[in-house]
Amino acid sequence: MSDDRRTDKPAYAPTMTLEMARRRGQMLVAIRQFFAQRQVLEVQTPLLSQAANTDTFLQSVAARVTYQDKPRPFYLHTSPEFAMKRLLASWQVAIYQICSVFRDNEIGSRHNIEFTMLEWYQPHYSLNDLAEELGKLLEALYGYPVIMNHYRYIDAFMDHVGIHPLSASLEALKAVAEDKGLANIDIAPPEPLAVDSEEMRQGWLDLLFSHLVEPKLGHDLPTLIIDYPPATAALAKTCLDKEGNLIAKRFELYIDGIEIANAYDELADGQALRERFEADNRQRVAHGLAQMPIDEYLLAACDDLPPCSGIALGVDRLLMVLTGADKLSEVIALPSGLA
Repeated sequence: MSDDRRTDKPAYAPTMTLEMARRRGQMLVAIRQFFAQRQVLEVQTPLLSQAANTDTFLQSVAARVTYQDKPRPFYLHTSPEFAMKRLLASWQVAIYQICSVFRDNEIGSRHNIEFTMLEWYQPHYSLNDLAEELGKLLEALYGYPVIMNHYRYIDAFMDHVGIHPLSASLEALKAVAEDKGLANIDIAPPEPLAVDSEEMRQGWLDLLFSHLVEPKLGHDLPTLIIDYPPATAALAKTCLDKEGNLIAKRFELYIDGIEIANAYDELADGQALRERFEADNRQRVAHGLAQMPIDEYLLAACDDLPPCSGIALGVDRLLMVLTGADKLSEVIALPSGLA
């Protein structure tokens, strides 16, 4: 047998090296130590739920189960958020979880159908408080002090795209996309949505931001993008910025051009959330997607949810930037295509 054949990996071999597996294990230990020192309770919630994420651009993985002798559709969670908020409403203490989450049809160098998420909630924390805690966690994992750059969405968009994202017309956004060679990328069907609908406009903003802004972020310092457009609020509160623009109270962390974490000043209004979920489902129908069952338990829990901020962090992506890995398959033992 030749030397080349002896060095070939067998088909069953993991894509992650043993050394990387040790680095991953060390990182998970460090995360748990960080939260233990801050008296944040580790929790575990179900992977399967009768409800699902209604977001138009996040597709849940369905699983048909037999419940009380009858076949019923359940869904693997895209985030532990809904269940964790039920615990938070009952226990009123800071909680965190490290778990697998699932998003259908997401495969690529930075995407996998199953990936690991760290999510935590801090009662009575502002977004600034949560950003400070995130910085302390990064320091614990990097092993040295970390300075984070705060960068408004509007400013980042104007610096890298050259147009104001909140006041630019739909036609102007399309013109910029065409000028940058992005106009042929499918972002949303024009019908039955109105051509000037907020969803269509936000689709063009997302396209321009992901292609022209994100790759430039977080190369010198970890960067928090703050003050997002209100259409991206999801489960976050909204407010007016210093210029009177309506914005979402959220931030996202970028390191080396990669989105690492997403944080909200959490909306605790069951009726408002119901209206958002129902609007999501109407958009899903417009896109030819199935409506998703709404989590009634979450809506009921909102009445008892304390004022809080919460954050979801991609563990695999963070390990990528900590180790200099180029793709997720280097930090996940068995990616979806090999599992």
